[in-house]
Amino acid sequence: MRHTPRSASHRFACTRPLDRSPLQMLEESFLALATAPQPLTLPAHLVCEEPEEDVLPVDQVRTRLAHAATSTALRERTWGEVIRRAQRLGEPWDTVAIAMTVPVLRRMLARLAYPAHLERAEVEQEALAAVAGALASVDANAVDAARELFAAADRAVHRLAYAARRRAECETSQDAAHLGRLAGPAHRAARVGCHVAVSAAEVGEERDEYAVLARAVRTRVVDLAEAQLIARTRLQGESMERLATERGMSVRQLYRRRAAAEQQLAVHLCHQMREQ
Repeated sequence: MRHTPRSASHRFACTRPLDRSPLQMLEESFLALATAPQPLTLPAHLVCEEPEEDVLPVDQVRTRLAHAATSTALRERTWGEVIRRAQRLGEPWDTVAIAMTVPVLRRMLARLAYPAHLERAEVEQEALAAVAGALASVDANAVDAARELFAAADRAVHRLAYAARRRAECETSQDAAHLGRLAGPAHRAARVGCHVAVSAAEVGEERDEYAVLARAVRTRVVDLAEAQLIARTRLQGESMERLATERGMSVRQLYRRRAAAEQQLAVHLCHQMREQ
């Protein structure tokens, strides 16, 4: 019966704090297996034409697997064995199989163009989750078994980037154009997050980014903690890591809280503009 690596798929699909890279965390787990007092090994003949040793630690196997001099036949043989062990035996071999893709994933993600507001950790996590999901069903005997894992990751991160772009465009394009036409030289535009602006009715009042946030707190659009988060990170340039430590929460949670608050503020201001 084929083992389905549910634990790996679940692990890499779970939320990760942004102060630790999902790829880095996987790499740490993988290297721990390779450098343990009794390291996890594979037969050396899988990846070497004329091996000098019977077995090699899995990190050395991965290094040889990624080397340009390693033949396609050896790569396919090694990948086939790694995938079979992951499917039949589960942990720690599913971790090994996913970690074997890391060198290719790093190159893939380095070339990927994705929106600035899309977190790198989220992209890495999506790629790893896709590999873990594909690992359960890929044919270990296929000549392109490893390529299927890479293709699954590539599709997943491109879908994620495309969805993020579409979401950002839908949220900002029409309102930004409308607000830009209404804003005149005498109008002090207040920008928070995705460049939202105060209404034309407020011309002549003392308006700036802090005043917009203060009014949002008074009208209960955002609470005081959310307004302070936006002001300190967006306007004063404080790091999210510092505030996360201060508030006793993960950086990812803080990013999401700020994004939600900025979205509420943007919707509120745009709604005000449409009522003018």
